[in-house]
Amino acid sequence: MHARESTPSKVLFVSQAAGSWPGLISSLLPPGAELVQSNGSLPTSLSVDAVVLHGSQDGLSADEIERLHGFVEAGGSLLALDALSGDGAGRLEQLIGFRAGPRLPSGEFFARVADSGHELLQRVDREFPIVDSFAPIEGLNQSSTALIHVNVNFQDRVAIAEHQLGNGRVIASSLGAQERAFESAELRTVLRRAIRPRAEGATGRNLRIAIVGYGALGGMGYTHSLAVRSTDGLELSAVCDSNQERLVAATSEFPELRPYQSIDEVAADPAIDLAIVATPPSMHAEHALQLLRAGKHVVCEKPLCFTTGQADQLTALALDSGLLLTVHQNRRWDADFLTIRRLIADGVLGEVFNIETFVGSFEHPCREWHSESSISGGAEFDWGAHYIDWILQLMPGQPALVYANGHKRVWHDVSNLDQVRVRMIWDDGREAEFVHSDVAAVRRPKFYIQGTKGTLVGHYRPLVSERIDPSLGYLREESHHAEAPADLTLVRFEPLGSGLHEQRISLMRSNPFAFHRNLADHLLLNEPLAVDSNQIRNLVTVLEAAHESAAHGGRPSNLS
Repeated sequence: MHARESTPSKVLFVSQAAGSWPGLISSLLPPGAELVQSNGSLPTSLSVDAVVLHGSQDGLSADEIERLHGFVEAGGSLLALDALSGDGAGRLEQLIGFRAGPRLPSGEFFARVADSGHELLQRVDREFPIVDSFAPIEGLNQSSTALIHVNVNFQDRVAIAEHQLGNGRVIASSLGAQERAFESAELRTVLRRAIRPRAEGATGRNLRIAIVGYGALGGMGYTHSLAVRSTDGLELSAVCDSNQERLVAATSEFPELRPYQSIDEVAADPAIDLAIVATPPSMHAEHALQLLRAGKHVVCEKPLCFTTGQADQLTALALDSGLLLTVHQNRRWDADFLTIRRLIADGVLGEVFNIETFVGSFEHPCREWHSESSISGGAEFDWGAHYIDWILQLMPGQPALVYANGHKRVWHDVSNLDQVRVRMIWDDGREAEFVHSDVAAVRRPKFYIQGTKGTLVGHYRPLVSERIDPSLGYLREESHHAEAPADLTLVRFEPLGSGLHEQRISLMRSNPFAFHRNLADHLLLNEPLAVDSNQIRNLVTVLEAAHESAAHGGRPSNLS
């Protein structure tokens, strides 16, 4: 069950506004799509897939409006983004299907989804804040549908609406009048979908999911089950584990699950659309290969595999079979990383040339499979699958040189290295480092990021809960230090004698099930996939190179 690809190849942007608007609209397009700009007039031939009218359209003639009318009736998509303003708004009302009411001053408003089942609004937060000026949409008719409301003075006012016109549609949005409105990820999602043609080939039913490797209670199998149950469009169907006690625990917590003790049963079940592989890493490649050959979409826990050759085999099979293969890089949605990514994208740090990350302490390693290198792949594959993935997301391009040095000096009952340091160098001199240590009595910062405008530091913030129990007295519990988001501090250099300015950074909101939302959006609506095959391969290549370097005394691996 996979909607056939249907993405716009060319979008016409009609606007007279200055600023960064073309870049903002381009950010809504899928990779490879072309944005054609017009300064207020239409080309003679509308050989495009979608048209965006932005701001006042006073310059459009009656003939041009009629041409747009025909474009939409023939099946085109038109996004009217704050286009009901100016002297020419009245001439556009018949085409767009609405008119705009009086505009309110800029401020923070709260947008509410009116119809969560609508294609544009599936898995969009039911309510989200947005900073914008706002003019309510008025004049809805029988062929119009309200999609987003903004509550003003305890009344829901229409902010985004759909108007059916022949075989096409017009989406009118009074949100997005100001550039800052595009800081809302939910608004960007709705507008991006408005530009894209409707998904073809989707059945409209839920994707039926099997969890392969439920694991211990509270582990990844449990997490995936909660996420699937909480995500519209996904349906929790089956669970597989060789341990009978874990199957009993899974079906007790999630009674809708069909229990299987063998992956062969999952592969043979025609009702399963997608399998989530949550077995230990040494089994990932074998299990993913079997499920892909059985015609299942596959989500794999990180890392996908231990070698680039395995990654190439799996991704080629998925591509040839028209199947999804992705990796659950869930920590890309951690609040601290989301915030760092936004700061770098906004240019706050300037050009980033050095990133250092660290995880660890001085304590006995865990005594589960994570500390057994033949199963986990080693420390570089275990935590490195998260922390090095972060680095590769923040540093464009693949590093040219990777080398690693490890120590085995204290903990001799486990096979993972006590400490491993992975260094990466890019062709242009940018550098990065990841350190995992179980022999670091003083923790280094979680993040240390240098740019040409300043430095960003993220310090660990261990969570400690204390309480008095009437029977047991004083009780103290400390969570793992890596679970809470880091405290972020930005220090920027200001020229002309101002010197260094220090600022505490507030964290962005995070959605614990954002990965699964993207998964449903991709398979059901052809949304871009957050963790694609190129990213998966690049990460595996760097992890493999680091592992080989550490095994050979720090010998560099040249990836260029």
